[in-house]
Amino acid sequence: MFGQNRQEIRQVYFDVWAKSHSGQPLSELEKYIAHIIELHPEYHPLFNQPENIHQDYFVEAGDTNPFLHMGLHLALHEQIQTDRPSGIREIYRQLLVIKQDQHHCDHLMMDCLAESIWQAQRDGIPPSEETYLNTLKQLLS
Repeated sequence: MFGQNRQEIRQVYFDVWAKSHSGQPLSELEKYIAHIIELHPEYHPLFNQPENIHQDYFVEAGDTNPFLHMGLHLALHEQIQTDRPSGIREIYRQLLVIKQDQHHCDHLMMDCLAESIWQAQRDGIPPSEETYLNTLKQLLS
């Protein structure tokens, strides 16, 4: 569904935004993507200007890449739905009880996911599920 390059992946978000605002039917995945976009009003202007699809974001300049951010939301919820790595669904459930704010919990866990991916890329190895889960468990204390 998402394509193979940056523009194709980003186009999915633009298409979902347009479909959701024109009342067109959405698939379940598209509904979730629309929900993620709705949770981030700071990104709404981005989707009203199609030329933004080519915009670059630089962490060094303090930029947040909205497409990466929303992609982490999607990845996290796929992990929770499939309980992969095993135990993540229960960690999420417990964190929700503690924090009482789903979006905040998502962001806390997404930070751990992003860190796990960054470390794996830096070290040239696959991400460690064990290390990732241990980092997530630390959120519970």
